[in-house]
Amino acid sequence: MATAPPPPPSSLIQSIAVPLLFFLFLLPPLQSNPATSPTIQLPHTLSATTISVVDFGATGDGVHYDTSAIQSAIDSCPALSPCHVTFPPGRTYLTATIRLKSGVVLDIQEGATLLGGPRLEDYPKEQNKWCVVLAENASDVGISGGGVVDGQGLKFVTRFDERKNVMVSWNWTGACLGDECRPRLVGFINCRNVNLSNLRLRQPAYWCLHIVQCENVLIQDVSIYGDFNTPNNDGIDIEDSNNTVITRCHIDTGDDAICPKTYTGPLYNLTVTNSWIRTKSSAIKLGSASWFDFKGLVFDNITIVDSHRGLGFQIRDGGNVSDITFSNINISTRYYDPSWWGRAEPIYVTTCPRHSNSKEGSISNLLFVNITSTSENGVFLSGSKRGLLSDLRFINLNLTYRRWTNDAGGLVDYRPGCQGLVNHSTAGIIMEHIDGLVIDNVNMRWSDDPLRQWNDPLDFRSSTVNNISLLHFRSSLYSQ
Repeated sequence: MATAPPPPPSSLIQSIAVPLLFFLFLLPPLQSNPATSPTIQLPHTLSATTISVVDFGATGDGVHYDTSAIQSAIDSCPALSPCHVTFPPGRTYLTATIRLKSGVVLDIQEGATLLGGPRLEDYPKEQNKWCVVLAENASDVGISGGGVVDGQGLKFVTRFDERKNVMVSWNWTGACLGDECRPRLVGFINCRNVNLSNLRLRQPAYWCLHIVQCENVLIQDVSIYGDFNTPNNDGIDIEDSNNTVITRCHIDTGDDAICPKTYTGPLYNLTVTNSWIRTKSSAIKLGSASWFDFKGLVFDNITIVDSHRGLGFQIRDGGNVSDITFSNINISTRYYDPSWWGRAEPIYVTTCPRHSNSKEGSISNLLFVNITSTSENGVFLSGSKRGLLSDLRFINLNLTYRRWTNDAGGLVDYRPGCQGLVNHSTAGIIMEHIDGLVIDNVNMRWSDDPLRQWNDPLDFRSSTVNNISLLHFRSSLYSQ
């Protein structure tokens, strides 16, 4: 009878648990003035004003635009106090961009749908503000209620293709370039104390939920669904934001599911727990926008199903990554069409310059503990000459490798930039430009299918990989 793997040492448990203290920002702060009073004073709790969009003329017939009525309801909320703007059930409220202000929470009740308009004139002139729901420079804002926000993403498809849909692009406006000129679903820019809970986000035309330069964000009990063949319909993009908690979320979409990025500043203290993910791209991906640092991120108790890539790092712009923990994660990765980034890797950690003049960032102090995966390809760990991977720890991993699709394998994916797609035989773990790797209690199993050309459990060149420790490492074949 097989024995269970030993539990991680207490120091590892502490390193996982400490960042979960970010939940404390959800509690009201204690206020005191020790110079004048020795007692602690609790803040006064204001009762919320409740306003219905129907009282402002919203018809909710899904045909006529209710933008003016919804915005009037929001604008009527009193300043400096909480206000719930309700959308009664049984109706579909068609709208152009609506803007939240401080203190406003949209209460989209179960059975109600807020439907984003599909026309260019439904959105502001500034491309970064193309959102169905937009909040800028606001505090104490959010969306809840159990209802739906729908971006009508399928109306932006010009040709349906099981490999990857061809999409509308509004790049002819000059507002943006390339094929990604489409509106986001929900955006918060430079906001504080954001709360999204008990909410369903559906069919974004582009990124679904975009958090930009925000502080103190809670995303809980949110379901995200995007068409599985649509590119760039990311689930949650967290950009230059600090103190973010994502928990009990269900994300099923075509492109990256949870994607921290750094464009204009660092990203600290992100905690993701108790969530389920399926995607044709990366389930969790740091980057590829990575001009500034990432630090203090925790991912715990997550299930990743039938995705193109499990846990990913695409560091391409000179930012550094440190102190990241992945724990208690179940992963299933498979091949999809190579037009999608990813090659069925359960774990993918890479840093290399996007362009010839780009800086090379480093990645250090990563912990992977209690990870189970079944995948069609192996783990890929690739630093660069001036951007090493260092102090990586793999503890209590069970890695199973087998093939079940007919998509071609035998490729290493460095995209974006770098070397692109490169022919390479399949290995359990490929390693390049690493200084410091601990592999402890790792079980690697390989299907015995002779046609699949499994090769090396560990693939590395000693000239670029140093200071490796193998403790209780096992590799064996099994019959399907």
